[in-house]
Amino acid sequence: MFTRDQYELVDFGDGRKLERFSGVLVDRPCPAADGLARSDAALWSGADARYERSAGSEGKWRSGQPLRGLWSIGHDALILELKPTPFGQLGVFPEQAAHWDWIAERVHRAGRSIKVLNLFAYTGGSTLAAAAAGAEVVHVDAAKNIVAWARRNAKLSGLSDAPIRWIDEDAPTFVRREIKRGNQYDAVILDPPSYGHGPKGEAWKIEGDLMTLLEGCRQLTRTSRAFMLLTCHSPAFGPAELEAALAEAIFGHCGAGATAREMTIEAADGRRLPSGVVARWPA
Repeated sequence: MFTRDQYELVDFGDGRKLERFSGVLVDRPCPAADGLARSDAALWSGADARYERSAGSEGKWRSGQPLRGLWSIGHDALILELKPTPFGQLGVFPEQAAHWDWIAERVHRAGRSIKVLNLFAYTGGSTLAAAAAGAEVVHVDAAKNIVAWARRNAKLSGLSDAPIRWIDEDAPTFVRREIKRGNQYDAVILDPPSYGHGPKGEAWKIEGDLMTLLEGCRQLTRTSRAFMLLTCHSPAFGPAELEAALAEAIFGHCGAGATAREMTIEAADGRRLPSGVVARWPA
């Protein structure tokens, strides 16, 4: 998890969340906070930046201070660049930080050099956690600009020379090609969106496509399997559904030792904000 000076969920409610990233207070939409009351309305007036959604999935940032230059967040030895995007994101999902610790632990516990595949890898937090622990990593994301962002994060974290392959490609397409090439991995990390498109217009919808992708991951790890980590933020998958999907696709039955739980972030007042679901193996 992030230390409090790097990240803090200050408050949430009325469909929004108030967060502090490296000293900058940010107010942005949060569907999980719909129907919930804010803890302290007075806190929100001090926001340095506020994101308002407009047409479609995009929107605009309104800043009391310019969010320019090098703005970053640190987690142990990892440094991740922050910047506002048109979609209301900043380049890091805070609930993922706990998984970076778990990834590093699993890499160390393998007791050997392992090869990790990170799908829908975004700006590279999981990639860098695995690489810093000594793994060889293949980082796959469909957006070329996001892969470039991840590479900047590797440089900021002193991992420019780490054994990481950077691939901008549709994740299911890459998995199919790796199967045909006969390549194998020791671990797979994936954080698929609810829906999206690859660089060549490849459609992705998690309800219909997740099981096929997981079955591909099973083939890619059939000779050696150190760990599997699956996270998602889709309403279609609660902990029971995600655990069953991972266990059935990878191991062929539900009693395979995969576990799942709801991800949450604890606010300053102790309340917990739901932030998706994680399933992993081993527990």
